[in-house]
Amino acid sequence: MQTLKIALLQIAPGNSLQENLDKGIRYCRMAKEKKADIALFPEMWSNGYRLYGRPAEDWKAEAIPTDSRFVRTFGLLAQELDMAIGITLLERCGDDYRNTLVLFDRFGKPKLTYAKVHTCDFDVERNLTPGEDFYVADLDTACGQVKVGAMICYDREFPESARILMLKGAELLLVPNACPMEINRLSQLRARAFENMLAVATCNYPTAVPDCNGGSSVFDGVAYLPDLPSSRDTCILQAGEAEGIYIATLDLGQLRAYRAAEVHGNAYRHPKKYTLLTESKIEPPFIRNDYRA
Repeated sequence: MQTLKIALLQIAPGNSLQENLDKGIRYCRMAKEKKADIALFPEMWSNGYRLYGRPAEDWKAEAIPTDSRFVRTFGLLAQELDMAIGITLLERCGDDYRNTLVLFDRFGKPKLTYAKVHTCDFDVERNLTPGEDFYVADLDTACGQVKVGAMICYDREFPESARILMLKGAELLLVPNACPMEINRLSQLRARAFENMLAVATCNYPTAVPDCNGGSSVFDGVAYLPDLPSSRDTCILQAGEAEGIYIATLDLGQLRAYRAAEVHGNAYRHPKKYTLLTESKIEPPFIRNDYRA
């Protein structure tokens, strides 16, 4: 059986970069003890997403580059543990500040660096620079190659994010998160998995962190099986509010067989009829029509 063990590190941050480094290392080791193939952190782990209620210049001073000691340490740890690690950070990139995920494979090589495209420009994240694109990487795991993409938190609100990743071949989406996971947001994740026939793994902060409530989840995207008379629940993991490591076992063989046979995803799309989606200057009948390219 082709199975992939995904560890969601639903943990609370400390008060400094060093504390988060030390705790992150400790929890990655614990995830490996649970036989995880991939360990994923919540959004912006390097500073614990401590943006709100602080002057932008204060939290910008905590930004680090992707080649910093903090990030490189997780690459070395991934190699040591023979386990992929998705580490998140407030990134400094020249004069820009970004909300970033770096995915190291089990050999310690950076396979994917993704900056959040849909920054929350209605709030404090207006001080961040959005990413430019969505990326998919071939991740070498104990059960073979897996095509992995990423979204970050607010990205899930836009069906285009997951759709583009699906079209680029993604089988699994890693989604670091920092907000309350309630029925509507969980429904969005479920929908992204269902409509694209891919797995979506989301890691949130526990309830001890302000404006977060745990609820990390994995949806495997497989809605129908031949031996079932009706659809099945695609949720294979739903964490509670507490801090901890939550492990989901994703059946890749089942997912791939489903993708080869079912009618969702790319099977019956009509792209030529969707051109309005790519128009940058439109005036929809919304009360709010802020626009950022």
